[in-house]
Amino acid sequence: MSLRSSPTPDLAPAGALRAPYVSVVVPVYNEEGNIKTLFDRLTAALDNLGKPFEILFVDDGSRDRSVEILIGLHRARPREVRVIELERNYGQHMAIMAAFEKARGEIVVTIDADLQNPPEEIGKLLAAIERGHDVVGGYRKNRQDSPFRRWSSLLINGVRAQTTGIEMRDQGCMLRAYRRDVVRRMVDSRESSTFIPALAQYYAINPAEIEVEHAARTVGASKYNLYRLIRLNFDLMTGFSLVPLQVFTLFGMGVSALSLLLVIYLAFRRLIIGPEAEGLFTLFGILYFLVGVGITGLGIVGEYVGRIYQEVRRRPRFAIKTVHERLDE
Repeated sequence: MSLRSSPTPDLAPAGALRAPYVSVVVPVYNEEGNIKTLFDRLTAALDNLGKPFEILFVDDGSRDRSVEILIGLHRARPREVRVIELERNYGQHMAIMAAFEKARGEIVVTIDADLQNPPEEIGKLLAAIERGHDVVGGYRKNRQDSPFRRWSSLLINGVRAQTTGIEMRDQGCMLRAYRRDVVRRMVDSRESSTFIPALAQYYAINPAEIEVEHAARTVGASKYNLYRLIRLNFDLMTGFSLVPLQVFTLFGMGVSALSLLLVIYLAFRRLIIGPEAEGLFTLFGILYFLVGVGITGLGIVGEYVGRIYQEVRRRPRFAIKTVHERLDE
């Protein structure tokens, strides 16, 4: 048994190291309270499948004992458990992409470490894949989240469907399964920031969605605060659609037309009635509105320019510190 560090990972060839049937990818960030329970339930569910499997835990720069616990799990089951340590926190989606580059299974499943997605539901995803689908997404039954999270999710799902044309019933559910060729296309895309469920739907030929159970988080707290959720959805919108730019352009044209009509109207009033001061504050109000519109437009354009800047720099999307895995197979 040995450890190795892989600074430039590549998607593992399907036949290497006794390729498993399914690879389960679990991104981990400060989840020391959930890991052991997740591991017990996950291995039990996969053992019941009766097919070879591997579990890839990706530590995304945790500051608690998560890495220590994960290494212990690898030592307990070195054939099935692999642990990828990232140099720092890169975010959930980049952590998953790091595991995609190392995954060896014909089917790759993603699941969160917080136990809100029961590992026992993985069998449903695999059954749908075996029926001929290349991407299978889960949508949460009786979602156990706060009303704010549920309502905002409904709003975001609706906006995403209208702006990108990508149909997903529940984009926030990370319990998903992908065929190997879809995973390879995602890895080959080399995008510096992306939204994995949407990217998979983009590459899918025969996608499907199934209902999965959902549980309330009992240990720890969600890593997605309001700012992270907004950032994630900016990545989704700007990464898959030009609609925000187009909508703003149309809105700007409409405001310009109304502004021109207002100027013409005020000019006629000045000619007919003479100079007036009563409309001064109205003009200030219109001015502030137009300034706000301009700043909003600059922000939207800036999002796209920022994405272009990130891509042209060609910096590594993530850096792997160490991969704990068994090599003598």
